[in-house]
Formats: sequence, C-alpha cells, structure tokens
Amino acid sequence: MSHMTPRERWLATLTGKPVDRLPTDYRATDEFHARFVKDLGIAGDESLSRKLGIDRAIGLGPRQNIHHHPADPSANIWGIRHVSVDYGTGSYLEVSHHPLAHMTSVDEVHAFQWPTVDYLDFSHLKDQVAASDNNHIRRGGGYEPFLLYCSLRGLEQAYEDLLVNEDIAEAILEHIFQYHYALNRRLYECGGVDLTSVADDLGSQTGPLMSLETYRKFLLPRQKKMADLARSFGIYIDYHTDGAAGVFLPDLVNVVGINMLNPIQWRCPTMERETLARDWGKKIVFHGAIDNQYTLPFGTPEQVRQEVQDCARLFAGCRWICAPCHNIQPNTPTANVVAMYEEAARISWH
Repeated sequence: MSHMTPRERWLATLTGKPVDRLPTDYRATDEFHARFVKDLGIAGDESLSRKLGIDRAIGLGPRQNIHHHPADPSANIWGIRHVSVDYGTGSYLEVSHHPLAHMTSVDEVHAFQWPTVDYLDFSHLKDQVAASDNNHIRRGGGYEPFLLYCSLRGLEQAYEDLLVNEDIAEAILEHIFQYHYALNRRLYECGGVDLTSVADDLGSQTGPLMSLETYRKFLLPRQKKMADLARSFGIYIDYHTDGAAGVFLPDLVNVVGINMLNPIQWRCPTMERETLARDWGKKIVFHGAIDNQYTLPFGTPEQVRQEVQDCARLFAGCRWICAPCHNIQPNTPTANVVAMYEEAARISWH
C-alpha cells in the first residue's frame, strides 16, 4: 500500500478502509509539551509530527468578539470565574465562582444573561480552511453540556439538581444546548470540518457517575440532536468520556451514533479492552488506550512498548488510533512517550 497522509489515514480508519500503518494521535498538557519539544530539540507541532510519526489533527473554530460576561468583567462569557491552581509541576484553571449556584427557580434561570453566537466571529473560517494543511484531519465544534452545567451550578448542586430540581436542570441544559447547536451549525456551514466532539464524562474510576435512566432523561436526547446535526454535514462524531462508562455504550453507539470513543481507560470496570473489542470493535473506532495514570508516567520504556503491543493484539480486527489515554502529564518521562510512538510505528497493522 502506498504511503498515506495523516488525514488519509484517519479518514480511512473512520470509514473502515485499509491503512498503511497504525494511526496515532497526541494530547498533552502545555507544561509537558513545552518540555517534550525542548528535550527532543525541535520546534513546532509539524516538526514533532514528522519526528515521531504523529497523525495530529488541526483545530477549527470561531474567534471570540466578547471575552467576559456583560455583568461580570472578571468572568468568562458564561459568568464563570476561574483561578489558576498550581500543583507543583504545572497548573490548572479551577472554577472559583458558580454564577447560577443561588438560583431556585426556572424564572431566574431564564432571566440570566446567556451568551449567544453573536459573541463569536466566523468570518475568517473559510480562509482558515483554505490556508490549512490538507494533510491533517480537521476537528471543529463540540458539545459537553454537563461539564459546563457543573461549572455554572457547582458540582454537588449539579448532581442534586438531576434528582430534586429537574425543572431547573432542564432549563439550564436547554440554554446550553441552544448556544452550542447554533455555534456548531454556523461552524459546519463554513465547511472544512471532518470530525467533531460530543462529550460528557459518564464514568468514575470505579463505576458510572449517574444512572443510565438519568443519562437518558437529561443528556441523551440533546446529544443525539447534536450528533444528527453533525451527520447532516457529513461530519464524524468523536465521543469523550473518562472512566467506567460501559453501561452507556449501547446508547452512545446505537442512539447517538458515535463513530469514535475516547480515551479508553481500560483499567476501569466495563472498559476492558477485550470487552470493548468483542462488543464494539466492528462498530466504532477506539482512540487512546495507552494508560497515562500508571504506565506512561511511572512505567519503563519497555513497559510502555509492551502496552502498545498488548493493545494492538487485543484490538486486532478493530479500528484503533494509538494515543495516550487523555492528556500526557508533566511527570511523564520523555523516553516513555518516545517509546510509545516508536513502538506504534513498528506494529504491523491492517
């Protein structure tokens, strides 16, 4: 088979066609990425892709004309404030203010000053697509409503709402949906998007974060509508959920209609690689699966290579994109990540 571009390799994987080699991807924190390229003595994403054979994606999206909430200049467009929290080797933005936490009625929810797509500028997108490197898959758009809901209400209140404040939950989730549906539609109309993300973390390390009944009531219908919108433009759907989410897969595959599942935390119950391959290997693409909680940060290069080989064996006959299981963290040795991509390049793939 002749050599494929990264874009051709991804599209062939998504459509179930033969590929010239095992496709790969790369996701990392900013702190790790800065150290990684320095250690390798390279500059820029394209140089990294060429050196390690990474089939990276290019992101497409609108620009923001307005960067803060009209009633709170210290908050983002949703009224959420963040603070940077240092964890020793890097930092994360954590929510410091939940703007809807105090609300007790649907009327208060509707009265909140919700963002609109008028906050965004789409005028550059067609030129951006025309100027982009056609060798890479293009990602654009997204929808992760409950994560945003938790930031708006607070984590404990958000889960409580699903049980005792159902009308408030429905009202907030509908506002979130309408914004993202309008955004994604405008983005897709500009053309050039190959892959979009529908997401929400449904699993913890040990089990589901909510019941299947709760998921079906509050999240599934709108996720299906968002996926249907993407499909109407010929766009493939990537679903991200961490943790033990196996109970939700029949709905995600057969109702939402996802094309790819990420990140495959196979150490979690119901996400075992053998089970996924048996039940879903003919229907969806598996993306990720190289463990970044244990193997990548704390293993040896030899153990990383073995995990790549194990995944290739267990996913034989399936469609798999070899990638870290979520973002590579700053405590991960450079040699381990290099070993992952070097071993992926050695794998004989279909």
